[in-house]
Amino acid sequence: MEGMDQVCYQEPLRTAPRASRPTPRSPSKTTPVRQDAMQENLIFVISPPRAGSTLLQRMVGSHSEVFTHPEPHLITPLAYLGYHDRVKAAPYDHINSAEAMKQFVDGLPHGEEDYLDALRAYADTLYGRMLGASGKARFLDKTPAYGLVLPFLTKLYPEAKYVVLTRHPLAVFSSYANSFFEGDWKEARKYNPVVERYVPAMAKLLRERPVPLLHVRYEDLVQDPERHLERIFAFVGLENEPEAVDYGDRFEGAKKGAGDPIGAGRHKRPNAASVNKWAAEVAGDEEKLALSIDMLSQLSDEDLEAWGSPRETLMAPLEEAGNAPAAKRIKNNYTMQRRVLLALRNNIHDRPHGKLIERVRYYCDVLLRDSL
Repeated sequence: MEGMDQVCYQEPLRTAPRASRPTPRSPSKTTPVRQDAMQENLIFVISPPRAGSTLLQRMVGSHSEVFTHPEPHLITPLAYLGYHDRVKAAPYDHINSAEAMKQFVDGLPHGEEDYLDALRAYADTLYGRMLGASGKARFLDKTPAYGLVLPFLTKLYPEAKYVVLTRHPLAVFSSYANSFFEGDWKEARKYNPVVERYVPAMAKLLRERPVPLLHVRYEDLVQDPERHLERIFAFVGLENEPEAVDYGDRFEGAKKGAGDPIGAGRHKRPNAASVNKWAAEVAGDEEKLALSIDMLSQLSDEDLEAWGSPRETLMAPLEEAGNAPAAKRIKNNYTMQRRVLLALRNNIHDRPHGKLIERVRYYCDVLLRDSL
């Protein structure tokens, strides 16, 4: 049974170290953002991977009143603490922990509302401290993984502003496969069927609209960026700053962190050249065409309609592509590192370096454990 190996897990008994005194904080030169005001200061960009969310983040993040940070991933772990959902494996008894969590929350005076208040206080503190230090008015969080925990996120922050970015499903998958799998669609889909996972989840949000949201199509954004950026600023309650379109001259958020290792940094403003790049790739490859048809067959008409890509329009770019050659894949550090890792990992337990790595791992475990 799934998770049974975790049920009997117990942490070894350890002598607890004496608590040290908290380190005094340095006086802050910035005014922290009030936690009760954080919701109105939050902007979430909801998007699948490889749909142009980094481009949108850089454009909106170039506004003088917006601060952003590369994919904070604050929300996703909170969704899997056990009450709303749980992880499939953990170094503790996650199954019984989830049941205990539900019983505990049910016993709170206001149940789930109290639980969400506690989680919100955690996230508000982190968002607020970073926003307060920036001196800006709004915090933009662009973490594609949030697209898979939307029921939780929208309960946690029902009053935040949501900018929902969609792109042709096959363009999303083509970019994903070419960016991380050297164009191997079959392997990319096996590893992560991003289209089948994100389209239904985000389409449900677009149909039901439980929170304030603005739907933006990538194809429209790159072809008329000034107009759509003005729409976004108006939606989140900011003055229009049309010069933010030229994000390459203004964006200050290119910090270290999780995020797009490839895309928007190559340009200084939106570029429409990649809108139908996927079509030339698919048109000249029967295997990819078959995979495309199968992928799209997994999506409902109502989801595609809400997404902004009605089924009857999906294959039109293929006809326009004709016999155009597929664009060459751009080499990058990520794909090169992944190629090396895959080559080393292949049959690793039957190859000489596998035994060496196991030995190194053993010594690392010995050196890092609490006692010899």
